[in-house]
Amino acid sequence: MPHKPLSVLGVDPGFGRCGFAVLVKEGARDRVIHSTCVETDGALSFPERLVEVVTMCDSLISTFAPQSLAMERLFFNVNQKTAMQVAEARGAIIYAAARAGLAVHEYTPGQVKSATAGWGKSDKQSVERMVGLLTGVSTKDMLDDEVDAIAVGLTHLAHARVSR
Repeated sequence: MPHKPLSVLGVDPGFGRCGFAVLVKEGARDRVIHSTCVETDGALSFPERLVEVVTMCDSLISTFAPQSLAMERLFFNVNQKTAMQVAEARGAIIYAAARAGLAVHEYTPGQVKSATAGWGKSDKQSVERMVGLLTGVSTKDMLDDEVDAIAVGLTHLAHARVSR
């Protein structure tokens, strides 16, 4: 009996902008089924912004039924308030995935860069270029968050192939 193709919901977590991408492994090719970037209104309260992000996550899980969720580990920047809010957004997304029964996988920025561009210290342009080459998707009009979500999904599919 053939097994179901690998599928993943890749997430670049955030509350102002959150990238999402659904990818599947089909033969030797990784295919982007859907990708988007949720931009929440800065005039909304933080809890209202989280609701928008989690609602999108729930909708994508319901619509595409991925087998797992992959996201980038939190990179702490100089703004501690923003880092805490991104951590809280990550927690809400992890909760949504766990509630739906998805396994959650996390990858460091270096792992994502290495899996997509071949070097753990690659720049954003190299990652973006390789995301386009690896998937055949044009990244020209995408926000960084959406491209990053695809890159995280690609990273998971590469890791999952190795462990299968």
